[in-house]
Amino acid sequence: MWYTDIVDLTVSSVDIHKGYIYMKSIKKRLKNCILCGVLVLGLFTAPIMDAYADRTIDEVQDSIDHQKEVIEDINDEIDALEGEQDILLEQMDDLNAEIINVMTSIDMLTDEIAQKEQDIKATQAEYKEAQKVEEQQREAMSIQVKMMYEGGKTTWFNQLLRSSSFSDMLNNLTYTESVLDYSNNMLEKYEAAKNQVHDLWDKLEAEKKDLQSQKKDLEDQKQYCDELMAQLKDQSDNYDALIAQAEKEAKAAKKLLQEEQKVLKKLKDEEKRRQEEERRRQEALNKTYETTSYTQIVDAASGSDIGKKIAKYGLQYVGNKYVYGGTSLTNGVDCSGFTYRVYEAFGYTLPRTSYAQRSAGRAVDYADAQPGDLIMYSGHVGIYIGDGQIVHASNSKPYPKGGIKVNKATYRKIIGVRRIVD
Repeated sequence: MWYTDIVDLTVSSVDIHKGYIYMKSIKKRLKNCILCGVLVLGLFTAPIMDAYADRTIDEVQDSIDHQKEVIEDINDEIDALEGEQDILLEQMDDLNAEIINVMTSIDMLTDEIAQKEQDIKATQAEYKEAQKVEEQQREAMSIQVKMMYEGGKTTWFNQLLRSSSFSDMLNNLTYTESVLDYSNNMLEKYEAAKNQVHDLWDKLEAEKKDLQSQKKDLEDQKQYCDELMAQLKDQSDNYDALIAQAEKEAKAAKKLLQEEQKVLKKLKDEEKRRQEEERRRQEALNKTYETTSYTQIVDAASGSDIGKKIAKYGLQYVGNKYVYGGTSLTNGVDCSGFTYRVYEAFGYTLPRTSYAQRSAGRAVDYADAQPGDLIMYSGHVGIYIGDGQIVHASNSKPYPKGGIKVNKATYRKIIGVRRIVD
């Protein structure tokens, strides 16, 4: 029974040991794969740090697609690691069951050995008792023989001589012989009993030795299993570390992916805005504006066609009211709201305030001002139309004193001229 358990356990442990060696090779392979994933992530970290304006939509989209592949590869590696760890944990469970079986067997053998020792002690006591009885019987026979043949020769001989007949003498001899036979038989019986007890003693000692040998084998097996379990536990801990590292890299990759997606959105929004500006610009350029009393001034000035169209577009709203903070060319605007909306119609996005508009476009001298240029004042802004005049949203007084109107450009001190279009 015990040998069968030992053989089964040995086979299981050898298989597990082979599995452990295999796990080491798997660990090395997967660790290299994870390292590759980390290196790939590093390659895609730097571009995200660049200004998104320096990258094309296709470049960012390629980066996103590649980043998704990196994340997928890492997730595959995590799945592989977890799968291999599950196998390892199953082996640990099997090995743990084997250890429990071995420990149970050791406990049972320990109990059997203890029982054998008790049986041996009892047998030893029986043997000593049998030996004592044998000695007593031997001593009694010795005394009896001595009395009959040595100390009592005359008495025994005289008893034979006093026999009344030959038959009586034979009876006396037969009696004497039967007494001696009985005593000898008892001695042989006691000696056989003693030998039987001694044989049992030898048998119990042999069984005890065999049980101790089995117990030693099981203790060696348990030590091997404990060492193997420690190795598997270390391997499982290594898997935990690899999985944690991979999950960390996957989290970092997802974060980078989100950043790239944000960059892509900005680029697409920017592209959409440029397309919308271009659409408006083309629409404004192709539009025929209503002739006003200021059209000839614009046409007579030198400058770009688009600059002149911007000036003409703004002149269409002369007479509309001024509203502080307003941005509606028809329902009311302030000075910077007026320039903001006029340029927006042509696809150009200006800052919202007159102060911020001082940095828009590029600076030119007032002597070189052309229709469409921004004329900057302290806290105010207008659009140059030519012949030293501007169109602007002035103040809240009714037109012609207030609202969107035309004034000389020098009606206030000019602090700068900004050219938005060439």
